[in-house]
Amino acid sequence: MMSMILKGIFLRVALVCAALTSTLVFAQPAKSVAPAAAATAIATFGGGCFWCVEEAFDKVAGVISTTSGFMGGHTKSPTYNQVSSGGTGHNEVVQLIYDPAKVTYTQLLDTFWHNIDPTQANGQFCDHGSQYRSEIFYHDDEQRKAAEMSKTKLLKDKPFSGDIHTLITRASEFTPAEEYHQNYYKKNPLRYKYYKTSCGRAERLKEVWKTR
Repeated sequence: MMSMILKGIFLRVALVCAALTSTLVFAQPAKSVAPAAAATAIATFGGGCFWCVEEAFDKVAGVISTTSGFMGGHTKSPTYNQVSSGGTGHNEVVQLIYDPAKVTYTQLLDTFWHNIDPTQANGQFCDHGSQYRSEIFYHDDEQRKAAEMSKTKLLKDKPFSGDIHTLITRASEFTPAEEYHQNYYKKNPLRYKYYKTSCGRAERLKEVWKTR
């Protein structure tokens, strides 16, 4: 008789413990999930000497990195000497990695336009040849539409005379330039300043965009 009573008590205690354990398990707060890494996007622009284009975009908040290189040609993995000779069909470009939450592609386009001379065909400033052409390389249909819209708007509201020769082209394989070209304006500030000044880039930009 006593053993049956003890078994009954033990069974009740076991049921109560099981119920408490189940409650505690379900009452535990869910583990926090780490937020996903911020999305980034790519943009590619050709605006003459890539040293100068790189400097311009490095100043834009939201641009994470800039890389000088080549795009738009028919030679596999070209060197700077090959591209600068004009025989590969490539363009000197800068490829950006940017945060769309901090800077929009439309804002990047605005920076691009105001750092080139859209009226100059097959060259930019003192650099002549198709390898220095002004060109927007779009990476998706959304970028293409934005680029075309910005060009159309500029045609209506341009502060300069002359046609716009800037091309809008689908992005192709990107080849980074040699290491000594990356961040050239930082590595060689005196040589860079001499080149930029003697090329007349700053003065021509003021003339084109009617700025001081």
